[in-house]
Amino acid sequence: MRRIYPDMQDDPDIAQAYAYPAGRPWLRANMVASADGAAWLKGLSGGLSSRGDRRVFGVLRGLADVVLAGAATVRTEGYGPAKPRESWQALRAGRTPAPPIAVLTRGLDLDLGSPLFTEAAVRTIVITCEAAPLQRRRQAAEVADVIVAGDVRVDLARAVAELHERGLTKVLCEGGPRVNAQLAAAGLLDELCLSISPLLVGGDAARIVNGETAQVRLELGQVLEEEGVLFCRYTRELSHD
Repeated sequence: MRRIYPDMQDDPDIAQAYAYPAGRPWLRANMVASADGAAWLKGLSGGLSSRGDRRVFGVLRGLADVVLAGAATVRTEGYGPAKPRESWQALRAGRTPAPPIAVLTRGLDLDLGSPLFTEAAVRTIVITCEAAPLQRRRQAAEVADVIVAGDVRVDLARAVAELHERGLTKVLCEGGPRVNAQLAAAGLLDELCLSISPLLVGGDAARIVNGETAQVRLELGQVLEEEGVLFCRYTRELSHD
């Protein structure tokens, strides 16, 4: 891997390249897309991935306090818990050995018997709303930490604030596109880490931000490259907040 912007450097330290800014909460989204903007191939993001993308993905998880994902992404991608890695030991000094997964879900349509809940080294978090079925909330509370944020739908600002109150201030969102759109529209997205695969997909695949209209001006801070895949790091333009 090499850095090609803002300077040229071979084999950059990936953890250093993606270090969180100090002294403030931060929410970043990490997504992969084709060259024509598709967020998945044959329904899954893995078809767009690469060795470099998987390496960056692992480092971003190691840096994060919590990994946030929508229930649809959890179901489609077959999420399991984040498992501790030897390479994370220095990154996670003083923290849990792996970040918990936090699932956004209005209806609690989750497989509570899946490894995401039964094999997690750190208890999974479920973020839902008052309108969720009470019995399902009670069942979820047996295997996960349940946060109720919002009345008839999940209030993302409240959800993120609840994570911050638990000391989980370095938030990594892994989508999907509708969650990304909602976070962007709510002004909660600080950063986008985007892997661009050298592949044209076409068809009806969603973009990485899909659903609600969100116009967020971004500044390009960094580009890494490996095997034709570009790894772009954008941050929100603070002057336009």
